[in-house]
Amino acid sequence: MTTNAELIATEALHTSGVYPKRPLALVRGAGARVWDADGREYIDCVAGQGAANLGHAHPAVVAAIAEQAARLISCPEIFTNDQRAAYAAELTAHLPAGLHRVFFCNSGAETVEGALKFARAITGRSGVVATVRGFHGRTFGALSATFEPKYREPFMPLVPGVVHVPYDRIAALEAAVDDTTAAVIVEPIQGEGGVRVPADDYLAAAADCCRRRGAVLIVDEVQTGFGRTGTLFASTHAGVTPDILLLAKSIAGGLPMGAIVLHERLGAMAPASHGTTFGGGPVVCAAARATLRTLVADRLPERAARLGAALLTRLRAHASPRVREVRGRGLLIGIELKERVQPALVALLERGVLALPAGPNVLRLLPPLVIAEDDLWHVADVLADVLA
Repeated sequence: MTTNAELIATEALHTSGVYPKRPLALVRGAGARVWDADGREYIDCVAGQGAANLGHAHPAVVAAIAEQAARLISCPEIFTNDQRAAYAAELTAHLPAGLHRVFFCNSGAETVEGALKFARAITGRSGVVATVRGFHGRTFGALSATFEPKYREPFMPLVPGVVHVPYDRIAALEAAVDDTTAAVIVEPIQGEGGVRVPADDYLAAAADCCRRRGAVLIVDEVQTGFGRTGTLFASTHAGVTPDILLLAKSIAGGLPMGAIVLHERLGAMAPASHGTTFGGGPVVCAAARATLRTLVADRLPERAARLGAALLTRLRAHASPRVREVRGRGLLIGIELKERVQPALVALLERGVLALPAGPNVLRLLPPLVIAEDDLWHVADVLADVLA
């Protein structure tokens, strides 16, 4: 049997080098648990960086993938496909009225790229307003909207005309949006930017600003979508219907997929104005149908709201002098430390818990929505010990 050390050494010979690797090789998963090549078990609060809301190897997703793979794997969108048609109808049935035109792609960054192109085509403008600490991906257009300088600066110059304003500051947004602005792109809760939850009226005020100025409001729900924050889509917390909604990560139970959903008021895009080879393939659409049906049937968004509220209470009760703030919504939790987060992540790994950073000093928890309650409380206890 191949060991952790052997797999790490083999991959190190061929990796591009862009990923800072943790010292374990994951080879199996079930629910919210994963195992490394040496047989050690972990509680997974990384969940594929938010792509595994249903956990690992969910039976409904596995069955859907296997059945569809035996029927038809590849079908580009120059042809209609049964799984794609069915999923588009099922997805939009769970969205606010008017959001019913869908472009399928393969990742969150691709949804941002497509949305920025669509916004330019729709408005005839080129400017984009994004937010400080916002994260939208690392391809050129998405990176231009992303704020973090360490991601951006090595690749300058990026797409021109993008400005960043403070998050959750509507006056700053009002001052930045003008008659050159094609789009405002915003997360309903910032994930990579530190798990920052805005005021309840922020998203609605942003929508109002865009409508008055003729700009397109793009809501990036790549991380917050599909039950993560306690509702199926986080923008519904604010009662907002965006012009363009971006979905990815957990859309297909862990398979690579993205969706750009356009409001009917924008009209249809011109033929051949965008495209992708693999977007909306039959296998990922089958997996996405199984994922959506399971989320709804098992009431997992409601479960995330309940468990998340309880977890926030526990973490705040345990908060040590090393913790500045605990914040989040549903099972998107951030613990802001008064120090760098990396040592805490290492200590958690050694105790059998996998977690993420969200910037240099925020520890982020993204457990699968199916996580056992005992496992969640164990994570809280281990965190209390590690941060004591």
